[in-house]
Amino acid sequence: MNQLFTVVSIALVFTACNNPGQSDAGKAGDPAFNTDNLVTHIKILSSDSFQGRKPFTEGETKTIAYLQEQFRSLGTEPGNGDSYLQEVPMIDILSQPDTLMQVHTPKEAMQLKGYDEYVLSTPKTEAIVNLEHVPVVFAGYGVVAPEYNWNDYEGLDVKGKIVMVLVNDPGFNNGDTTLFKGKTMTYYGRWTYKFEEAARQGARGCLVIHSTAAASYPFSVVQNSWNESELRLDNKNEKLLDAQGWIAMDAAKKLIVAGGQDTAIIAKADIPGFKAVPLNETISTRIKTKVTYSKSHNVIAKIIGSKYPDEYVLYTAHWDHLGIGKPDARGDSIYNGALDNASGTAALLEFARVWKSQPTPPERTVVFLAVTAEEQGLLGSAYYAQHPVYPLAKTVGVLNVDEVNNYGRTKDIMVVGQGQSEMEDLLKEEAGKQGRYISYDATPEAGHYFRSDHFSFAKAGVPALAQGFGIDVAGKDKEYGKKMQEAFNAQHYHSPSDEYQTSWDLSGAVEDLQLLFMVGKRLAYGHTWPGWKAGSEFKAERDKTAAVRTK
Repeated sequence: MNQLFTVVSIALVFTACNNPGQSDAGKAGDPAFNTDNLVTHIKILSSDSFQGRKPFTEGETKTIAYLQEQFRSLGTEPGNGDSYLQEVPMIDILSQPDTLMQVHTPKEAMQLKGYDEYVLSTPKTEAIVNLEHVPVVFAGYGVVAPEYNWNDYEGLDVKGKIVMVLVNDPGFNNGDTTLFKGKTMTYYGRWTYKFEEAARQGARGCLVIHSTAAASYPFSVVQNSWNESELRLDNKNEKLLDAQGWIAMDAAKKLIVAGGQDTAIIAKADIPGFKAVPLNETISTRIKTKVTYSKSHNVIAKIIGSKYPDEYVLYTAHWDHLGIGKPDARGDSIYNGALDNASGTAALLEFARVWKSQPTPPERTVVFLAVTAEEQGLLGSAYYAQHPVYPLAKTVGVLNVDEVNNYGRTKDIMVVGQGQSEMEDLLKEEAGKQGRYISYDATPEAGHYFRSDHFSFAKAGVPALAQGFGIDVAGKDKEYGKKMQEAFNAQHYHSPSDEYQTSWDLSGAVEDLQLLFMVGKRLAYGHTWPGWKAGSEFKAERDKTAAVRTK
């Protein structure tokens, strides 16, 4: 999963049968998933020889070769013309900002300390980005949301300026649950949206004001990106800021006071009708860069539909992990990523095998998409969504696989992003047939829905299902499942110790794989189109293409 966050996984609940050495065909008439296959793929993909599967390394070369070989041997067709590969051009930018930010006001000059008070980088490829006497504006939450009748930029010209905005949605800080989706974060609350909107508005830079509650993680998490290289897609026409980053709440308050305003304007940002406040100050700093251009690869396979071949159901998983890095206490420096996400990639291959084995081919084309650079910010899926091999308007829905449950069968399956799309309803119906129930993300304010590859498609308007680990483990209390998740996050997440263990309890794999297969079957054998629910921030984008699907 995305390396910035140690969170309860936005993952598909994949496990295996009581005896991991058995193949289990499940109930009569159910698709037959093979747990030996899952274990074999996980072991190979997370082995030391694959070097942690980092893009641009020998680990990538081995991974994409293995995936192509497996898809070919399963009898699937190449998904990108006559190739299984889609090139993903990327730029690796090492930002080296000055250690100080100079603040100029009519009365005084002051400084903010980099790392301690702010974190700054640039997505630009210039050798040096100079910010010299750039005006600062406090723009509330930095949100333009017509469906919520909210526009923090209304009547505001921020061209050539730096906007300072709050993380999360309007209403979060004062607890007004009548605004937006109440405690559930929308995409307008994500820091990535703040940067995108500021760039659309013509700003030179954006500083997101951090608070642990609103961001769902401490300032130390963003400090970890100081002087670290970042990948981005090599999109020539993308609107980019000169500078983007985070600022600690206390430092933001210092800027507000120095700019001649009272910190009470922060609280006013939660009140409908809030107007942005220009601050009577400018800032100056500089960012040096080191830039490397390279290409990674998505891997795509397909089974052509028999009746509606130009309509597509996508299964996705990210193949990448973190490669070779800092050694742990054992001296192990290979970040194998067995659970995250060799397990999801193994499940993708098993989905392809089961779909190919069906006695009746799917009526719609089923696509298996293994994407790169999820750990760098969902880049592989974002590239596909921006350069789709198959039209997004004709893509029925997406089922994403990010990690698997390794601690036993669960009576529940968690939906992340409650109330987003009708895909949730399909999952609920199929879970009911298994005697299971839907549970929901316990911390929707953290925005987990926006942290895995399904989101790249949701953002483009394609209904995408995000389902996560259940915690109601059969034969255990709910605290057991919760503790198992917490233990993985604390001990193994993004660590060299994320390796396949024979102690994994894979007792529910067949049941869970069947569940997601049956959801996909509902889409692939038929001609219905799941939609976004009223109030979803992605509905408008999908509605634009309705005419294409009704032809």
